[in-house]
Amino acid sequence: MQTDNLPGLNINIGVLGHVDSGKTSLVRSLSTTVSTAGLDKHKQSQERGITLDLGFSSFVLPPPPQILETLPECGAVQYTLVDCPGHASLIKTVIGGAQIIDMMMLVVDVTKGIQTQTAECLVVAETLIDTLIVVLNKVDLIPEEKREAKIEKMRANLAKVFQKTRFDPLMIPVAASPGASTETPPIGMQELLSTISSLTPATSATARLTDAPFLFSVDHCFPIKGHGTVLTGTVLAGKVTVGDTIELPMLRVQKKVKSMQMFRKPVNSAQQGDRLGICVTSFDASLMERGLASAVGTVPTIQAAIVQIKKIRYYKKPVKAGVKWPITIGHFTVLAKPSFFHVPLEGAPGEGAAATEGSSAFDWSLEYLHLDELIPPGQATTTQWALLEFDSAITVPIGSKLIGARLDADIEQNMCRLAFEGQLMEAVESTTAEDLARLKIYKPKMREGAVDRVMDGQTLIGKNFFSKEADMSAFIGMKIKTELGDTGTIEGPFGKTGKFKVHFPQANFDSSKEAKGGPKKLIMEFRKFTYGDKNSMIQ
Repeated sequence: MQTDNLPGLNINIGVLGHVDSGKTSLVRSLSTTVSTAGLDKHKQSQERGITLDLGFSSFVLPPPPQILETLPECGAVQYTLVDCPGHASLIKTVIGGAQIIDMMMLVVDVTKGIQTQTAECLVVAETLIDTLIVVLNKVDLIPEEKREAKIEKMRANLAKVFQKTRFDPLMIPVAASPGASTETPPIGMQELLSTISSLTPATSATARLTDAPFLFSVDHCFPIKGHGTVLTGTVLAGKVTVGDTIELPMLRVQKKVKSMQMFRKPVNSAQQGDRLGICVTSFDASLMERGLASAVGTVPTIQAAIVQIKKIRYYKKPVKAGVKWPITIGHFTVLAKPSFFHVPLEGAPGEGAAATEGSSAFDWSLEYLHLDELIPPGQATTTQWALLEFDSAITVPIGSKLIGARLDADIEQNMCRLAFEGQLMEAVESTTAEDLARLKIYKPKMREGAVDRVMDGQTLIGKNFFSKEADMSAFIGMKIKTELGDTGTIEGPFGKTGKFKVHFPQANFDSSKEAKGGPKKLIMEFRKFTYGDKNSMIQ
């Protein structure tokens, strides 16, 4: 940011929680500036009394010591509050908002504790952020003589919940709107502000991706008469300067940045993490409400993708391969069919080059074992991957976070609807069998047959493997075993009845008619690849 009197760093705080937990009241109590995408400006929000869309507002604090250590020139920190909806049917909006935040406040109604959407928001937090503050709201509803005991009991109950997560959060009691009266001052705001300041991630001052291509999440788009069209949103990566040419990749439209503002103050440039309004000219605002703006040519439109994927442990049902899922990436949700696979640990069935859990790059040279379903957390020993084939092409940056969720599930069942999370690692340009052949996914196969006769000390004739019409050419040279452990090689067909000849170089079979106790069964194990030639097999 290069305009005088503006903060030196912007931190985005997601405010999430169950519907009617008091998120918007909390944000209103903390905020000093409200953006054009402000608090409950959506007409339906005002009519229904709940947040239906992302709201943005901000306040400014002095930089905490951990920020000054790495950014000594920082004069102040601007905290942008992203007020996310908690209504059951709007969890995908929460996911879209969660991907642009640095830290999170989880708002809990102190009189009710964890509710369904509270738990789902916690899942989003575990997936996407490292710093969490729990705000115990509505303490004014507890009589003063019982308030402290009730708060401590709630803290103890919540601590049990958080033991199963990677968080050990501070829990701050507040009353954002005591008695729903504007005359009564909020309770606990100063302690909450101090906590926010002390927990501001130090990495926020150093982890901004200013060298990456510009990427901007647009959450609102509207015209201003005499000026042009304004795109409001958050810079996800890189930086932008007045005069730059940017692209709206979903429309493949390029526009020059005429001017920019941060919370009504003009700026010449902005970088990752900044909340921003970008003004462009000659663009019809009705063509886009939400979406992306980016450096020209940096966001592809894809039909399929390779993603690194994990099952969310709170989702109790199996996540099966081949079953279509609604996939949320940013603000968009699209149906996709997943195929799951991984590289097993060495020594496991189908052993290969092992890839431990947490690998960050996809290796096209490895052979991957097909998975019928995602392996639950705690049982997975290696990174799990998926090929996602989208029902319709999507325009999305490589590296985007995604979540698979059954948002149509009955919320009254009190179960988590978020099933898996992942990161888009590679675009797949075509899903034809020929193009997918480079993706080496296999299924372990086994065939069993019988020994028809012993030809000599090293040769058996097998049967019950192939039909009369079968083409055995793909199996010639493949290894086969007897139930006694002898290993041989298929040499070719024997006659025209589906029988075949097998050579055992280390064996010494008794070929006499009186021989008893010799091998009776033939077993062949191999890997059959999912894509490519239907006869593509290896052992």
